[in-house]
Amino acid sequence: MAIGSITPKDKHSRRGKKVVDENSPLLPTRREGDAGYGGEVNGASFTGAVFNLSTTIVGAGIMALPATMKVLGLVLGIALIIFMAFLTDASIELLLRFSRAGKSVSYGGLMGEAFGKWGKVLLQLSVLINNVGVLIVYMIIIGDVLSGTSSSGVHHAGVLEGWFGDHWWNGRTFVLLVTTLGIFSPLACFKRIDSLSFTSALSVALAVAFVVITVGISIVKLISGGLGMPRILPDVTDFTSLINLFTVVPVLVTAFICHYNVHSIDNELEDSTHIKGVVRTSLALCSTVYIMTSIFGFLLFGDATLDDVLANFDADLGIPFGSVLSDVVRVSYAAHLMLVFPVIFYPLRLNLDGLLFPSARPLGSSNTRFAFISSGLLIIIFLGANFIPSIWDAFQFTGATAAVCLGFIFPAAITLRDRHNIATKKDKILCIFMIVLAVFSNVVAIYSDAFALFKKNASPSE
Repeated sequence: MAIGSITPKDKHSRRGKKVVDENSPLLPTRREGDAGYGGEVNGASFTGAVFNLSTTIVGAGIMALPATMKVLGLVLGIALIIFMAFLTDASIELLLRFSRAGKSVSYGGLMGEAFGKWGKVLLQLSVLINNVGVLIVYMIIIGDVLSGTSSSGVHHAGVLEGWFGDHWWNGRTFVLLVTTLGIFSPLACFKRIDSLSFTSALSVALAVAFVVITVGISIVKLISGGLGMPRILPDVTDFTSLINLFTVVPVLVTAFICHYNVHSIDNELEDSTHIKGVVRTSLALCSTVYIMTSIFGFLLFGDATLDDVLANFDADLGIPFGSVLSDVVRVSYAAHLMLVFPVIFYPLRLNLDGLLFPSARPLGSSNTRFAFISSGLLIIIFLGANFIPSIWDAFQFTGATAAVCLGFIFPAAITLRDRHNIATKKDKILCIFMIVLAVFSNVVAIYSDAFALFKKNASPSE
């Protein structure tokens, strides 16, 4: 992708920033006369940037967080959410610092500068694996909520089936087809991520609504004496239960991954000096949502908490208007995922374009190429959501591989490479810690998941 110059909006916006690698992905370029961008554009606001980054962070991972409390207990679980937020902030700060030093305006450009062509290609492949997997998960959850699921062997009725009964038009495939054509396709047509700031704000509001309703239901049941005391600490009785604690790491890693969109949001900020404030505000907002969801979701369902806590809302909540509240919770979060979809889709499309057409003009200047890549990705995600029966093994795989690379291993490797001699001793110690922690915990998590899978498959024959 050829890279054009970025027109400065004010003296703080883009001064000193230029492209060092003309094939860098994750770069929403702006050039005078580019068809896709409509000439001169205004910079994005601080609030819009916070909503876009928060939408990138809060996705399907929030649904698994109450289940992590079942494994870790409330104290260790909340402590790890806070720890992961601080570690994410540190890794993004390293990315931004080295981007400024190298005058790079994309994650891919930064990887290309540090490790050459193959470093950039590795980054692009990681974004493709992570984002395709995440978007398939989103679409599967939307299908489960609206049309129901029987993947666990027990049928959980969807909202549409509960309202109207079982019909062909509220079957999974047809509902996902209508959702793809009527919602995902129009939202995927935006060529600037700042154009999604309104839908991002709405999606964050829906996530907050989900948390508020969950908290309200928990308080009502707590007052009426319908809730027991949740587990405070993990239940570790043997080596297997100790190893099982590491299975939550991929979920926690995936819950905070937003690094692939930071440069895109930074490039569109009216004043790029605000990006650190944007990152920290978003992380604080999302951490609060995560902690509240984890505490009250686990408090509400206890040891019966499922991997996808939305599935728990299929049962009777045992409170007045419980069925109505259950439907509101499920529909609001399905709507949230629909609005998150285009924000995750945006860098996915740019990276695929960078891999397929590395020497072509910017993606926004070619409507044909833009439509071809967008349509192809939507078809792949739609087919994946219809043919993959369960989301959580795949979710843990992407979290333990591509997501951990994007969030921690790549930023640490760039810092240790230190092409500009700006890394401090403290930075290097932190980066070594991040790499060791990421590799060890995720290898153990993959081992534990594989062991549990083999044990489950072997048990019927015993």
